[in-house]
Amino acid sequence: MSKNNNFNKGIFLTAAGSFWWGLIGVIYFKYIAFAGHIEVVIHRSLWTTVMLVCTSFFFSKFDKIKIIIKNKNYILVLFFSGILIFTNWAVWIYAISTDRIIDASFGYFIMPIVSVYLGFFFFKETITFKGKISVLIIIIAILFLLILDFESIPWVGLVVAFSWSFYNLLRKKIDVETDIGLLIESLFILPVILITFYFIVQNNSNDFDISNPKLMLLFTLAGPMTVIPLYLYIKGVELCGLGPTGMIFYITPTLQFLLGYFLYNEPLNNVKLISFIFIWIAVFIYLKDLYENK
Repeated sequence: MSKNNNFNKGIFLTAAGSFWWGLIGVIYFKYIAFAGHIEVVIHRSLWTTVMLVCTSFFFSKFDKIKIIIKNKNYILVLFFSGILIFTNWAVWIYAISTDRIIDASFGYFIMPIVSVYLGFFFFKETITFKGKISVLIIIIAILFLLILDFESIPWVGLVVAFSWSFYNLLRKKIDVETDIGLLIESLFILPVILITFYFIVQNNSNDFDISNPKLMLLFTLAGPMTVIPLYLYIKGVELCGLGPTGMIFYITPTLQFLLGYFLYNEPLNNVKLISFIFIWIAVFIYLKDLYENK
């Protein structure tokens, strides 16, 4: 396959993953929100683990997993990154379940820029002048909310952005394939998930029930809904690089914002709207910088 074909395929896969995250994923998790965000997080974590075990078996990756498990440094990093990815999932599901999709989109808009700054701060990675300007504008947007309307601060979006950015920061420290790393992280989370689900069942608060196969199937889809877009996006990055995929990623928060506002009728007051305008200016500067330096 030619280099140009690889690039085009990478663009398509990245766009598909971003579209899935921004539209299909939101609609699906919003649809099952009736179960409550705690049970939805449980199913997302549980069935993601099951699917990753299946894909690891299918692609014969257990030998690689054994090598990683024997490395104490890798396991320690994956333990903490597992806490971060679980936090990210839990807060995002909470946002979807409690009509805070617009707030979650705030986090996705600033996430790549926050990641760039953390890379500069912790790893001394190069950050351009325009990159610094983008970070400064984001700080101004948050301070604007802090001063004028403290209650409007999109806390869930900030937690989503920083948990994911620190997650990526930790994963940069180790050379582990995305799916293998996510499987080990999920296995660390699994005991907590199973214990929590046990207490939910004991209190008869569960919606997942073997007497309702259709509902069971609906909940198990949380695994594919998490793994498939991740695979598409990561594969796209491998084929066409971080620059182009960084631009395409913004399909996700744009769709989330539009869904929250137009489909789910979430409120957007003037103060929050102005803060979003600041964020969009920062994103424009960031994307222009990416395009010029791709």
